[in-house]
Amino acid sequence: MLRVFLSDLHVHTCLSPCGDLEMSPRKITEEARRKGIAILGVCDHNSAENAPALLQAGLERGVVMIPGLEVTSREEVHILALFDRVEAAFALQQTVYDHLPGENDEEAFGLQVVVNALDEVTGFNSRLLIGATTLSLDRVVGFIHELEGLAIASHVDREAHGLIGQLGMIPEDLDLDALEVSPRTRLEGARARLPARIPLLTASDAHYLGDIGAATTKFLLQEGTVGEIRQALRGQNGRRLIH
Repeated sequence: MLRVFLSDLHVHTCLSPCGDLEMSPRKITEEARRKGIAILGVCDHNSAENAPALLQAGLERGVVMIPGLEVTSREEVHILALFDRVEAAFALQQTVYDHLPGENDEEAFGLQVVVNALDEVTGFNSRLLIGATTLSLDRVVGFIHELEGLAIASHVDREAHGLIGQLGMIPEDLDLDALEVSPRTRLEGARARLPARIPLLTASDAHYLGDIGAATTKFLLQEGTVGEIRQALRGQNGRRLIH
């Protein structure tokens, strides 16, 4: 049976250096449950190390967590990568790490905290997660699809790290599954400016607990999985976007 799932597919944790230290697994999933959000995408900058903890916390609180990353291409474009399997997220993470130069400066960029499902600190990531990889945009999208994930251009309405802001256009041959519009732009206005061939969704890009659910997308699905969301984006088998 198909039913409506309220989703926010772009949420950061305390692993992202720009993320608030309050963005821990239990607090994130409790906030999502309080706001009636059924599906959350955990998309830290260039890393998926907190995804397992979020998945466990989500199971305990009845919130579906989708493991992912927000990858920065060499063009400094942000791309969301969402997967059904945490193993696929870690496979992409390894490719990203292999092409991610630099080390984090905690004073300049902030802590990059790795935690468990009980919100306990288990370590710190020393890589420059806020930086850009040496991977081209085409390769990033290609790697995501090879791992059976969704490739979504982040906050395309923003100048900083948005696809249009960085490239001045949306390449026609770039095989994106969707474009994300941030809370700052009304979806109706974005539709008038963006190509109709690519589905649009909205998500919060939350770095603070209060921002979770600031922008959401409703999907008609059988269950909360990337496979189901892919069908909804394509309008297949009764699955669809509901804005």
